[in-house]
Amino acid sequence: MKTKETPRLATRDGQGRMTFRDGLEELWKNKMLYLMTVPAIVWVFIFCYMPMYGILIAFKDFSYKKGIWGSDWVGFKNFLFLFNYKGVGRIFFNTIFLNILFIITGTIFSVGLALVFVELKNKVYNKVVQTIAIFPHFVSWTVVAMFLSGIIGGSGTLTKWIIERGNADPNFYGNASWWPLILSMLKIWQGAGYGTIVYVAAITGFDQGMYEAAKIDGATRLQMITRITLPLLKPTIIMLTIMSIGKIFAGDFGMIYALVGDNSQLYATADVIDTFVYRALRQLNNMGMSTATSLFQSVVGLVLVYATNALAKKVEPDSAIF
Repeated sequence: MKTKETPRLATRDGQGRMTFRDGLEELWKNKMLYLMTVPAIVWVFIFCYMPMYGILIAFKDFSYKKGIWGSDWVGFKNFLFLFNYKGVGRIFFNTIFLNILFIITGTIFSVGLALVFVELKNKVYNKVVQTIAIFPHFVSWTVVAMFLSGIIGGSGTLTKWIIERGNADPNFYGNASWWPLILSMLKIWQGAGYGTIVYVAAITGFDQGMYEAAKIDGATRLQMITRITLPLLKPTIIMLTIMSIGKIFAGDFGMIYALVGDNSQLYATADVIDTFVYRALRQLNNMGMSTATSLFQSVVGLVLVYATNALAKKVEPDSAIF
């Protein structure tokens, strides 16, 4: 009786490596699947790779008249713009501190909500709750800023409620110490629900046999969450955290500028690299300086991703991205 042989990938070089001909055969064999990736590849090339040509502006005294190639080279002079600013330490600290707050609180609430969604057995109720939780992600920060002003502004609902009870005016828009808390709460409201999508997908993919076995052994729902779900979810949490670390040196410009704007009284805790560069760009109209700052943020983010990934690989090898 003939046994069915396991299909093997044909190789031509004798060392187990795919040759060019093998690659062409693979492409032709699964041509429809690869054809489906073409729109995504084109999109990534146009919007992610072609703009990289603009990195040259960071090293030039850019002139709209001369263009990128015609502008004069200035080396690393544009990078000095950021580091010569006397408040550079403050904006660096604010950027990193706020992003750490966002990562920690966002992860905790996203995981918590994901666990709640998975535990909800009523499918209709579950879908409604998930939709409500995800909806804030699609609300413009400009709209949020308008509602926030009506709540914590000088004549806002919350401000009036505090004053009517004999307390001092909190002066939210004049006291910078409130804003790390305010920004963190709004970030949770806006992103925690949307962040549950990956976690819910990961949890639903876990082997249900483990839960059945735990239930037979008398484990409670809390014990199954702490002993099974969270340990299995740890690689996903670490992977998403590593990806978030890459943006730790870039402030959420759309959020912070929409909420804070040019209110100098809040710069002590709410001014980040991106908002500072935007103000400088408006005043100086120097594209080279802003591009240099963006390049610096990207390079630092890349280094942090590699460092965090290396650390994760030592602590939890299965959680590393590469």
